[in-house]
Amino acid sequence: MVTIDKESGFCFGVVTAIQKAEEQLHRCGSLYCLGDIVHNGQEVDRLAAMGLKTIDHSSLDSLHGVTVLLRAHGEPPSTYRKAEQNNICIIDASCPVVLGLQKRIRKQYEAIRGRNDSQIVIFGKPGHAEVVGLEGQTDNTAIVIEHLNDVERLDLTKNTYLFSQTTKDVEEFAQLVAEIERRFQGQEFVWKDTICRQVSSRSRHIQEFARQNDIIFFVGDEKSSNGKVLFQLCQQANPYSFFISGPEDITDEQISAYKDKAVGICGATSTPLWLMEKCKERLS
Repeated sequence: MVTIDKESGFCFGVVTAIQKAEEQLHRCGSLYCLGDIVHNGQEVDRLAAMGLKTIDHSSLDSLHGVTVLLRAHGEPPSTYRKAEQNNICIIDASCPVVLGLQKRIRKQYEAIRGRNDSQIVIFGKPGHAEVVGLEGQTDNTAIVIEHLNDVERLDLTKNTYLFSQTTKDVEEFAQLVAEIERRFQGQEFVWKDTICRQVSSRSRHIQEFARQNDIIFFVGDEKSSNGKVLFQLCQQANPYSFFISGPEDITDEQISAYKDKAVGICGATSTPLWLMEKCKERLS
């Protein structure tokens, strides 16, 4: 029996971005997107065949009078300024949760701007598209830390205002808060749990799903940070978990070996349902 995890696949922010891209492509036949619309190569290829052209920030400088979609990860203020300068029409598909976080960070930054006794800290992956957008709200003065031992880099005699990338792990964030509280020497430590619960709730669920099946095929892309984390959780719950990018990665030997087993198919927040369904067809 082959079962697709009902809670796997695009989060609502990605769904909205894909829908906006498809609507524009149906109307006009072409559209620029700033960065991969989602961290899944096969979905990017599907939309490229419809006319979606992926560009980077350096390409934005040379574009004028075109339409550009901003993906769910969000963008720093500099992107909007550049679009206005170049007469670029923006289709803003930034996730509402990310936009809300950007506003909170900007408000805090405005409150402490120019003060040497205060710092804004972002718990997130350096260089990740969402984190780049969050840093931009602080004119790139925020300190980004990814792991618990990165606390060593902070000056905890300063007032500290901690935020989190929306897709980080809730328990890891709680550990970080506890560690900063243990070491803190400043006047004020304020932390905001800004993790998206639609994403974070998948961690517990995907482990339950992995335990319910004999074999797990996790469908994802190497570019997806969320995918790597969720796959590791699958492996912890079920050592017979395999990371695949699509049905072509499933071997004939695996199909023969697992035909009488309970097989589960799941994926990241960047994994399209149609791709998981193709994997089910291959196994079935």
